[in-house]
Amino acid sequence: MRPQRIEPKPGQESVWDYPRPPALEPVSKRLQVVFNGVTIADTTRGYRVLETSHPPVYYIPPEDIQMQYLQATPKQSFCEWKGVAGYYTIVVGEKQAANAAWYYTEPSDRFADIKDYVSFYASRMDTCYVDGEEVQAQAGDFYGGWITSDIVGPFKGGMGTWGW
Repeated sequence: MRPQRIEPKPGQESVWDYPRPPALEPVSKRLQVVFNGVTIADTTRGYRVLETSHPPVYYIPPEDIQMQYLQATPKQSFCEWKGVAGYYTIVVGEKQAANAAWYYTEPSDRFADIKDYVSFYASRMDTCYVDGEEVQAQAGDFYGGWITSDIVGPFKGGMGTWGW
């Protein structure tokens, strides 16, 4: 059963208005990722992927990431829209988060702009920010969307939402 869309207030977006197949758009908002007390990513040159029922997934250019903290892993997954994703484990000091970020070395043509850009699971980081606002992680451990106060759901990802 499809959930009831929450009506957005002025200045908000409903994820139920996002397209399928998903859209890619540049975002100039400041995106920051903090892990073990270190800001490992900080950019105003990101992208976001918008897909029906999902909070935005943000992608950060590798030039704006302290890549020495990212270690490639053998894990891969497949997205029907973007292609094959590779993963990174994040290691800062004695703390690590396995397969906590992903990227596409050969994305589909539609998503070519995010080639090698990295997206982080907010749930596995200390904190992630969009323009200074701490994000809420999308429920579940699959999609990796970032929820801010200007986005309304309900959101896919939690228990019982797979069929939405």
